[in-house]
Amino acid sequence: MRREPDVTVVVAVYNTMPYLTECLDSLIRQSIGLERLEVVAVDDGSTDGSGTELDRYAERYPDVVKVLHQPNSGGPAAPSNRALDVATGRFVYFIGADDHLGEEALERMVSAADANGSDVVVGKMVGTNGRYVHQKLYDGNHPDVSLYDSALPFTLANTKLFRRELVEKHSLRFPEDMPVGSDQPFTIEACVRARRISVVSDYTCYYAVKRGDASNITYRANHLARLRCVQRIMEHTAALIPAGPRRDAVFKRHFDWELTKLLQKDFPALDADTRRQLCEGVGALVDAYFTDGLRDGTGVKRRARFGLARSGAVEELTRAIAEETEHGAPPFLLEGDRAFATYPGFRDPAVGLDDRYYEVLGETVTGRLSAGTRLESTDWDQHGTELSCVVKLRAVITGDTSSAVVALAQRAMPQSADKTGARKLPADAPSPRRAGTLTADAAQDGGTLLTARIPLAAARSKRGVRLYVDVAGSTYEIPVRTDGQPMPLARRWGSDEPHRVAASTNSKGRLVITTAPLREPKSGVGARLRRTLSRSKRK
Repeated sequence: MRREPDVTVVVAVYNTMPYLTECLDSLIRQSIGLERLEVVAVDDGSTDGSGTELDRYAERYPDVVKVLHQPNSGGPAAPSNRALDVATGRFVYFIGADDHLGEEALERMVSAADANGSDVVVGKMVGTNGRYVHQKLYDGNHPDVSLYDSALPFTLANTKLFRRELVEKHSLRFPEDMPVGSDQPFTIEACVRARRISVVSDYTCYYAVKRGDASNITYRANHLARLRCVQRIMEHTAALIPAGPRRDAVFKRHFDWELTKLLQKDFPALDADTRRQLCEGVGALVDAYFTDGLRDGTGVKRRARFGLARSGAVEELTRAIAEETEHGAPPFLLEGDRAFATYPGFRDPAVGLDDRYYEVLGETVTGRLSAGTRLESTDWDQHGTELSCVVKLRAVITGDTSSAVVALAQRAMPQSADKTGARKLPADAPSPRRAGTLTADAAQDGGTLLTARIPLAAARSKRGVRLYVDVAGSTYEIPVRTDGQPMPLARRWGSDEPHRVAASTNSKGRLVITTAPLREPKSGVGARLRRTLSRSKRK
């Protein structure tokens, strides 16, 4: 007689060929051994041969694989519930039928659960074929993590090991009327009620596959269906976790991810009634759960969109998204140590939103400043032997622009600045020094047109052109990109010691000014060495 398996793997299946075969193979090959494994697969009315493939594995491994067939239910919740009803393992583990496991996954997770007394174990999960999987939770093995002070809220899929005793004690099941996100209420409640949650990060347990045709159900649900599911998830969570920092820690995920995705660049293309319903639904969730702490910890782009939805400002929200998609972020209005992103509705009495929704509140805005800094022209301005570089650029700032400095920087930018094309200077960094003159005028398409005249020294140097500006109490350094602008012809200047100056684009697309003497000095060690080498070559 076969003893109780250590783990039951639940597989909800609907039209997942040919991925299903790799999924099942990865289960049969588990190092935990077939005698410790049970697979319960439920065919949810597949029409692509998935059911036949399941039966083939059940026939080959009758003591391991159990297959149930049912009419299509419309989602993974019903087949998962049916599998739970017949599971016999000490633990249950859920896998998507188009995904697969690392060979040692189940053995490592069960061992971690037994060693730590864990009710939930999260194994490292990665995406394949371009599928995104949040990685912050997997920074090391953790015997005990909390839902409230870790990255776990950003990893709420049910692809985890659950102690079946916990599942049955609290009658945990999946809501069957949710087309997407039905695993979140189950996972959140299990994590709330778990005695201990552990993380296995030193081995890739789970490979999440994005199908070639992007037919995963997550990618197919429409906006209103997704909104209704998020509403259900948040209501269920609110009933489990009292209002306060712990609930905020979980809901940050839903505002940053699920609700944000409803207000993206495809929003303006939706019909007017759908846009109105989305604003009403998102606005109701903002009213109910978007606390001051969540609001102030959310980036201004998301925060402004949530505020406009809450105010029912459908047209302003539509315009904000469309304009940012086409032209980039709006300019920052600088007022002393405060800065505001001037999205539609800003200080509009008809919208009635508090300035806080538009204010930069401690977040880093390097990407927006870099993307909005545009070179207009570069030229030389010569008076006698004095030469200046004249740089005109558009910056996404308005209001008090007196902190702006355009300067030539000798040092290289740190590697960390390359991704966004800019960086926030450390608080103890010396203030950038202005050389020459700088004038500021309103740009026709918003922002400010800065014209800098920077005197050039007769020396050998290669320096990058950078904009420095203070935004919300921090100084930002933004390399100026050439973006295909024509460069002026190289210029010679000086009579006693003539020099040459040139403007060029470096390998990162940034504007560089190079100066060098036209003839080498006649004295000095370097000159004597060159003369000696020249004579030796002639011999």
